[in-house]
Amino acid sequence: MTDHSPRPRALSRLDELETEGLTSPEARPDLQAVAQAFRIRLTPEMRAAIATPADPVAAQFVPSAAELVTRPEELADPIGDDAHSPVPGLTHRYPDRVILHITKTCDVYCRFCFRRETVGETGPLPQDQLDAALTYIAATPVVREVILTGGDPLTLSQRRLAEVLTRLGAIAHVDQIRLHTRVPVVAPERITPALCHALRAGRPTVWIVLHTNHAQELTPTARAAITRLVDHGIPLLSQTVLLAGVNDDVDSLEALMRALTALRVKPYYLHHCDLARGTSHFRTTLAAGRTLMAELRRRVSGTMVPTYVLDIPGGHGKVAINADHVAPGPAPGHWRITDRLGRVHDYADPLPSPETR
Repeated sequence: MTDHSPRPRALSRLDELETEGLTSPEARPDLQAVAQAFRIRLTPEMRAAIATPADPVAAQFVPSAAELVTRPEELADPIGDDAHSPVPGLTHRYPDRVILHITKTCDVYCRFCFRRETVGETGPLPQDQLDAALTYIAATPVVREVILTGGDPLTLSQRRLAEVLTRLGAIAHVDQIRLHTRVPVVAPERITPALCHALRAGRPTVWIVLHTNHAQELTPTARAAITRLVDHGIPLLSQTVLLAGVNDDVDSLEALMRALTALRVKPYYLHHCDLARGTSHFRTTLAAGRTLMAELRRRVSGTMVPTYVLDIPGGHGKVAINADHVAPGPAPGHWRITDRLGRVHDYADPLPSPETR
């Protein structure tokens, strides 16, 4: 018998969050201001993963009045995508790889997202801009890797995604495609056998980099979707953002890395939280992050240890947070960051405002 019952839909309005007990009517005036600035979207899968309104999953997706605090160092484009955009929809920061912003749509809107100023404002990259981006890639032989992001590329229709992969596969000098996504965790029903086959079918190899921040996100359905991808021969890496109140303790990080490794996902990056507007309540200090990483290395094998990285504000690129790139500055909480080209930048830990502590 066919099930015609209504499917749960994503929560995107404050009244829906209140009905679910995730926010309170008393908080509505502040949250309305937040909602005007930054979009809200919580999938049924992640709603089911939330046990309490203050738990590590809720903190990532449910808006907070703390987002109204904008600090002077926070930026609309914290990692400098726009500074390295040769054509619309494309970022070419590193010589051998480009980022193709294939869509602005996500299945969830993370409260700490470094692209929170632009995600959700439009859908897929318009056809003329996609054509121009692919033309640029084809005319630039130094580009060996294309990273599909956005937004989330797995929110695209299978037909649209397959078209892009086919066109990239026809460019001889592109020998790897990386696809950054949250979908297997937040909307695992999208990971069908047909999609897995499409991702595996052509050339070059498609790598999936899975964004997940806490083991509580890895529901049974999400684990099944991840297993489906791996069983189809698709290599998976993970990326995690270090977030105060979510995973800034070694037990949480260890549990997540062990869970991912058990699912045959290699932990890849642990990102220091970027300087996006309204996110200071999520940021730890570099010193705290280094201490967490040292303890994680003591507890687990190298297969479970991600690289702790900082995207230098202003578009100067990503560096590992280690002695090669990070040195103490002239005062506590101030650092001297050396980028991949040997240039030195000042970075100060933006401590939370008193009202957000």
